[in-house]
Amino acid sequence: MYLHLGNDVVVNINDILGIFDMDNTTVSHQTRGFLTKAQRENSVIDVTDDLPKSFIVAVEEKGTRVYISSLASQTLWKRAKSNKLIN
Repeated sequence: MYLHLGNDVVVNINDILGIFDMDNTTVSHQTRGFLTKAQRENSVIDVTDDLPKSFIVAVEEKGTRVYISSLASQTLWKRAKSNKLIN
């Protein structure tokens, strides 16, 4: 099954490690460092033209990817749950 992240981008639910709220998690120096490193490694995929509200970490065949989404982390969580993708 797949989770729609916005702007016609979907990710296999089995590849997702976590869905994170941008405002709450980026106050941490470690999270900012992780995102900066991912950006330097060209592992960030921006799927929004709007203000980013969440980021999704996924491990795919090509390696770890970080998706930046304008959808709230709670919205993504509810989508996954409503589709019975997660418990």
